[in-house]
Amino acid sequence: MFQQTLDQLKRSLGIMKKDIRIYYLKGPVIIFGVLIPLFLFLAFLTGSRNLPIEFLVSGLISMTILFTATSVSPVIMPWEAQMNTLERLASCPVSISTILMGDMMASFIFGVGVTSVPVAIGLILGVGVIHPFVLAMGIFVAAVCFSFLGLLMSTIPTNAPSNVMMLSTMVKFPLVFISGIFIPVENMPYWGKVVASLSPLTYFTDLTRYSLQGSHHYPLTVDFAVLLLFTVLFFYLAVKLHKKTLPMRI
Repeated sequence: MFQQTLDQLKRSLGIMKKDIRIYYLKGPVIIFGVLIPLFLFLAFLTGSRNLPIEFLVSGLISMTILFTATSVSPVIMPWEAQMNTLERLASCPVSISTILMGDMMASFIFGVGVTSVPVAIGLILGVGVIHPFVLAMGIFVAAVCFSFLGLLMSTIPTNAPSNVMMLSTMVKFPLVFISGIFIPVENMPYWGKVVASLSPLTYFTDLTRYSLQGSHHYPLTVDFAVLLLFTVLFFYLAVKLHKKTLPMRI
């Protein structure tokens, strides 16, 4: 049993390396993973007045982790199907969960790597990280969570990456505006707080605010517990749905 698990892990690492070589520099990954959160932040920055720099940087970190971790994983399956390489991959001795774990790890590395940039920008601007361990753990957990969210969005049986990116955009933009990035959760009306509580991004934003500003809306245990719960849920649904839709792509 241990040897089988180790073999599947090695295959996941092989898939991860393949994804990194092929997909990191793809147009949609750069546009949706790097440029859009940057433009959103700049638009928010120019329209904001007298907001603490810690508040602005924490929002940038939250947007970056969402957009980067969900920019690679949604497009892998449709691109594989479009290039007629998915059938060859499916015929290998690997399970769906192994394939998805490899895709997740590639997306995770991209998400963590790019998110380190706004963290560095914050440090350059004089933003102090009050709780660096909490911030690091939050970034790692959120990167895994949102990578699986991206895999879940790629379950629609299409060979056109543009169709998946359209769905991805329709999911990510509402999450940005309901998750306390622009308006703190505590300043929202009651219905806004209810809606915000349904978004995993809300809990990561809460962790970044605690790490940079020392304030938080939810207990830290709740933030991490809900992020982990969403991670398990997204992974479970992604595996189940990809098993159903994979034959439709081949």
